[in-house]
Amino acid sequence: MIQLSNIKKTYNKGAVTAVKDISFSVEQGELFGLIGPDGAGKSTLFRILTTLLLADEGQAVVNGYDVVKDYKQIRKGVGYMPGKFSLYQDLTIEENLNFFATVFGTTIRQNYDLIKDIYQQIEPFKDRRAGKLSGGMKQKLALCCALIHKPTVLFLDEPTTGVDVVSRKEFWQMLKRLKDQGITILVSTPYMDEANLCDRIALIQKGEILSIDTPQGIIRSFPDRLYAIHSSNTYKLLKDVRSFAGIRSCFAFGDALHVSFTGHQEEALLSHLHEKGHDDVSMSSITPGIEDCFIHLLK
Repeated sequence: MIQLSNIKKTYNKGAVTAVKDISFSVEQGELFGLIGPDGAGKSTLFRILTTLLLADEGQAVVNGYDVVKDYKQIRKGVGYMPGKFSLYQDLTIEENLNFFATVFGTTIRQNYDLIKDIYQQIEPFKDRRAGKLSGGMKQKLALCCALIHKPTVLFLDEPTTGVDVVSRKEFWQMLKRLKDQGITILVSTPYMDEANLCDRIALIQKGEILSIDTPQGIIRSFPDRLYAIHSSNTYKLLKDVRSFAGIRSCFAFGDALHVSFTGHQEEALLSHLHEKGHDDVSMSSITPGIEDCFIHLLK
């Protein structure tokens, strides 16, 4: 449904490279995640795939159509939620939805079954202006507007950024239901915990793909045994662990450090930390997360 081949895009007459030599594909009915921090190139790829931006090099195909030659056909068959809320803030929920349905030559009634589960959550406020909605309600409305013409492919650019935890969870549950209806979904997010909710993911940084696999596949590829280390003085612990010669990597994760070794140095590290005055150190083996894998790939 989506195919990118050697896509490159620069800005400022080539001075800034947004994406370089990007290639990946998304299968029909797949929920595919593009995972990376701000400035990684996610939005640039979305704009190229939705025919809003021309790539400098490479080719992209959506639903069998070339993004340059067949842009009109692509626009009829895809739904797009940009990263910034872009609906008419002075129109009500119902007015926005009616407007987008009319643009695509359809009505709310014709495709109501597709948006029913989402729209029913905001329908009690249908006469409220979009600009007065909470972040979670704005995203639900934007998703309804992106779906109202029954697209085959859905592009969601950081749809949960700035949304509360409960609304994020609800949003991903909605995406799962849409996937079950056969809609192909490409979603981007800077939140590493959301990567586990996708069928496959691509980790992207500075315009380059670091890895493409299932979330479980990326976790299995982590090469070292990983440990979580706790102590009451986390800042001093970080400095003292990093000063130890046998450390391969050491990063703070909340109140713990995630540490890997160059060899079997676990007991030697504990002795080193006791000598440094850490009397309450605990260390346990843990399963790496997507964020651990991302940091490893950056190195």
